[in-house]
Amino acid sequence: MLELSLGIILSVSAISSAPTTPAARALLPQQATVTRDSLTKKGYTLIFISKDPALNPVTKQRMIDAFYTVYPKEAKRFNPKTLKKVTFIVDPEYKGVAATHNGIVRYSPSWLRDHPEDIDVVTHEVMHIVQGYPGGSLGWLTEGIADYTRYALGINNEAGNWKLPDYKEGQSYTNSYRITARFLAWLEQNGYPKIVNEMDAALRAHAYSPELWKQKTGKTLDELWAAYTANPTAVKLAYK
Repeated sequence: MLELSLGIILSVSAISSAPTTPAARALLPQQATVTRDSLTKKGYTLIFISKDPALNPVTKQRMIDAFYTVYPKEAKRFNPKTLKKVTFIVDPEYKGVAATHNGIVRYSPSWLRDHPEDIDVVTHEVMHIVQGYPGGSLGWLTEGIADYTRYALGINNEAGNWKLPDYKEGQSYTNSYRITARFLAWLEQNGYPKIVNEMDAALRAHAYSPELWKQKTGKTLDELWAAYTANPTAVKLAYK
């Protein structure tokens, strides 16, 4: 999920400028549990900040491993010029699941605790960094591509009980997330193997328009959706 708030950036600044003397720290006991690690490999740097003293170290390591497994693959396929430095913040004040803005991903520690196998939340969120779309890009397609990437490149979806949903009457491609992702997977397997890359590149270049679907496939978006809904099971889905 994308986050437009700048509050997370202020949180990072607050950490870096925190008082360092014992007396000053005593006035701010909530900051005593903040940990910060910096790791660099495969040409990418990950800053991992945890404000949760109860964060399972196994979960933390799995998140780090997921980043270094999927982020280079996402970059290679979609955007080699993506950011080389990414920050993770595990933040008890955040009440959602996870959100990304300006190279910073904020995670809910309660979600990580209650869903320890949902490691591919990392895969989805860092894809937003790779996307790097300008403001005003289509939300449904942005999130659909991110969930498509989670499906295609995810490393623990099966254990995390995450999958693309079966088509149900009444759905729309604008439903976003997994519904849109399944539609994109169907398109790739039914004559349009480059469609996700093409739409991703167009969004990043601020060159997307509804007419692009017809230019790339010979059919309008609504015609493609109609073909999908007429035969939605014509897609083979496999999960790691």
